[in-house]
Amino acid sequence: MDYREKFEFWLKSDIFDEDTRNELLKVKDDEKEIEDRFYKDLEFGTGGLRGVIGAGTNRMNVYTVGKATQGLADYILSQNTQDKGVAIAYDCRRMSPEFADCAALCLAANGIKTYVFDELRPTPELSFALRTLKCTAGIVITASHNPPEYNGYKVYWEDGAQVTAPRDKAIIDKVNAIEDFAMVKTMSKEEALSKGLYNVIGKEIDDAYMSELKKQIIHPEVIKEVADDIKIVYTPLCGTGNKPVRRVLSELGFKNVYVVKEQEGPDPNFTTLEYPNPEDPKAFTYALKLAKEKDADIILATDPDADRLGVYAKDNKTGEYVAFTGNMSGMLIAEYILRERTLTKTMPENPALVTTIVTTNMTAPITQSYNVKRIEVLTGFKYIGEQIKLFNETNSNNYVFGLEESYGCLAGTHSRDKDACVAVMCLCEVAAFLKKQNKTLWDMMVELYEKYGYYREGQYSVTMKGKEGADKIKEVMNNLRNNPPKEFGDFKVLKVRDYDLDKVTDVSTGEVTPTGLPKSNVLYFELDNDCWCCARPSGTEPKIKFYMGVVGNSLEDSAGKLDNLTEELKKRV
Repeated sequence: MDYREKFEFWLKSDIFDEDTRNELLKVKDDEKEIEDRFYKDLEFGTGGLRGVIGAGTNRMNVYTVGKATQGLADYILSQNTQDKGVAIAYDCRRMSPEFADCAALCLAANGIKTYVFDELRPTPELSFALRTLKCTAGIVITASHNPPEYNGYKVYWEDGAQVTAPRDKAIIDKVNAIEDFAMVKTMSKEEALSKGLYNVIGKEIDDAYMSELKKQIIHPEVIKEVADDIKIVYTPLCGTGNKPVRRVLSELGFKNVYVVKEQEGPDPNFTTLEYPNPEDPKAFTYALKLAKEKDADIILATDPDADRLGVYAKDNKTGEYVAFTGNMSGMLIAEYILRERTLTKTMPENPALVTTIVTTNMTAPITQSYNVKRIEVLTGFKYIGEQIKLFNETNSNNYVFGLEESYGCLAGTHSRDKDACVAVMCLCEVAAFLKKQNKTLWDMMVELYEKYGYYREGQYSVTMKGKEGADKIKEVMNNLRNNPPKEFGDFKVLKVRDYDLDKVTDVSTGEVTPTGLPKSNVLYFELDNDCWCCARPSGTEPKIKFYMGVVGNSLEDSAGKLDNLTEELKKRV
């Protein structure tokens, strides 16, 4: 069926409820809107679903969620692991509780037990819960940091990480095999409860999760020493982090934690935010105001599903608050953990730090400094989680830290996804350690620059919505792939990594070698002087993303280089 035929089918079929039909009737004269809602099925990709909430095949609704869940149920049944059950969590977004129940009742109708949180919880706690309960899979309903009109659906497997190849492809095949919404099974919540197929979880998992978080603290005595002096401002950005973050900081002994009242409670409309993303400086407007009132040392913001952490810290020399990128805060935690574990002789044998190909290259000199193995994986924290599983299976290395540039990191292995709750905790310990020395996080960051090099990274994204946008993104990637630049302004291209074709081409010699990583639509350009840039379509938003990194001999030098490289990349769109 073409998009018009699908639209008419949704209007007339008894499968869809009256509210859905009424919503579609409101757009019956808007051909472009109809096309966008129905020109394709909302793609169940390697990370699950993400899209705008609404009626249509290209929207997040109970029907597309049901279809995805039926496909997952069919896969679980094919693996004969249905008796282990599935854990389900959800965030603060519109329709999140409804989508969670939709998934749970579909699984129940397929004879698969579910464990559903009693209220919103962070994504990393879902990862922890499914491993604690020994489930075969997990689902979290979240659109992370996307605008309020979005929601999403992510699938995890029994190791606690988001599904990776080849399992992700197998689940996608099962989802795509559901060609008729009538094939989706469901049952009433009352029946699911009576049969023991719908189980509510909460406090017992929270308590166990908190216990695991606190195991990552290296110097609890330092926190107690400065607890009366250090001041922390925190905003959950209207999401799931409020309770767990405040609880863990309180239990560690931090006394002066000030929460932004305007963003304390769940708000699916994100009324006080243009964009609920800790990468956006505007998200810190209220927190910065509160920090100045309280003379805070550190400002922290977690995104709606509490897997990303944004940071500002005071510069004592100027009295101003300095914004930290995810790379910067990740490096502070990494340096602290590697240094203090080495000094306290608590570093495990064969330690490894796992990072992604678009994360700062500062990870190289830091890991070399402490004799820790550095492993690079594709963009996406699921690949970092996958390494933890491989370490356990092969006894090859011991995971000590993992990070990605997009404000996500993980200390410990309690979760297999990035965890802003543990990141908050670790960074507050670092801040306390520095407070005792009359230093700030910014002081430590400058020390790292002077020790390892002035590494700076950036990102440039272009949003291209709808079918035309998807075609344009494909065109940009094809042009870069088929006609790779030999330079980006003053930056000479040394090698081109094409992860889709699994080849690394040396520009000067023409020699081709494999990337060594799974297939992915990513192009990475190694530039001279340890600089780089990378292009990839977003897997969760209608965007093409450009990442870039440079290293200079001062803050001004690296900032200038980054600006120049960014301007060169903008010309490619």
